[in-house]
Amino acid sequence: MKLTGRVVFRDIEGGVWVLEADDGHTYQLAGGDRKIKKDGQRVEVHGDVARDVMTFAMTGPVFNVASYRFI
Repeated sequence: MKLTGRVVFRDIEGGVWVLEADDGHTYQLAGGDRKIKKDGQRVEVHGDVARDVMTFAMTGPVFNVASYRFI
């Protein structure tokens, strides 16, 4: 699955990185590396949505990042 959007840090439950996707949905990011964690950075991410995971942040489904690139 491919998504594009903006990486945002949300100060919830100790902090969480999310993707505010261009499709209007918000996804909690999992995986990738530290370079992707830059507030406001536009990215294209490839991976999949974890359907069997729940988090305390409750910001949206968890997206497991397999690869990414800055746009």
